[in-house]
Amino acid sequence: MVEAVVLWNEPNNLSHWNFHLDEGWTRFSEMVKLTSQRIRETNPQLPIVLGGVSSCDCDFLRLMASHGVMEHVDAVGVHGFPLDWNHWNIHEWPARIAEAEQVTQKPVWVTEVGASSFGAEEVAVFGLEKTLELLRGRSPRIHWYSLFDLPPTWPAETRHKEAEGSSYYRHYYLGLLKHDGSPKMVASHFPTDGEIGLCQWFHFEDHRLDAAVEWMQQHHVRYLRTGVNWADSFRPNAVAWFDRMMEALKPFQVSMTLCFTPAHLGIEEHHTSPPSDIRTYADFAAWAVERYAPAQEGRMQTQEMETAA
Repeated sequence: MVEAVVLWNEPNNLSHWNFHLDEGWTRFSEMVKLTSQRIRETNPQLPIVLGGVSSCDCDFLRLMASHGVMEHVDAVGVHGFPLDWNHWNIHEWPARIAEAEQVTQKPVWVTEVGASSFGAEEVAVFGLEKTLELLRGRSPRIHWYSLFDLPPTWPAETRHKEAEGSSYYRHYYLGLLKHDGSPKMVASHFPTDGEIGLCQWFHFEDHRLDAAVEWMQQHHVRYLRTGVNWADSFRPNAVAWFDRMMEALKPFQVSMTLCFTPAHLGIEEHHTSPPSDIRTYADFAAWAVERYAPAQEGRMQTQEMETAA
């Protein structure tokens, strides 16, 4: 079932939102507010999460608060990869969460956190164990990124690709499993108590879907964050793929992330572009919620979130 809808993914990351086309993130802020209103009309009980903020950037959260965004969401999502990309120490996680809570006055969901095995598989083991030691009990949701390594023939979502050097290649080694599904050292350290979720993106008609469902059920995973890609919605057979994916994921409590602009609807023809008309994103979000999280199914986590706040 869908337990929450997440609006966008890392808007403060140029690889996911071209903020040079949106001075001060005013268009993004208005898009979130309008979309939240449309979702409330469709399912007033469905929790709305502000899309995961890269590097747990509390200055960005302050900006969102100044634009009035916090009045329109129930929680904020944050991301952190201190062993790979962020310029802060892994031991700062509790302080980062506390600051985000103070800034937003909202529950803070860790919607992506991970550690690459790019240099050594032992690093990912340390990253998982230390992260969970620091975050358990501090956040209502912790989504480890990710289940699978990225297949080597697929591109990672960054702007400069291989020119980024090792920063780029680290994207390919964040899974508990290798891209072929074989387990890495870290897989045996992932908790099976159901309290730690996963974040796993599925590409259009992704061949890994069924294997992911099987592994997660075998390891008692309850919480999953994934995306319904707005840009994919204009592909042939898009709705059939979305339906298949969301049906397969019904055993889990899914945080459904809606992001990436269809090229023809952007200010520029690129998936990172802000939409030229923010109403188009709100329309897509309302459609996705109506189809995959209708009101009669939206009676789940609101009380839990209020308790966590």
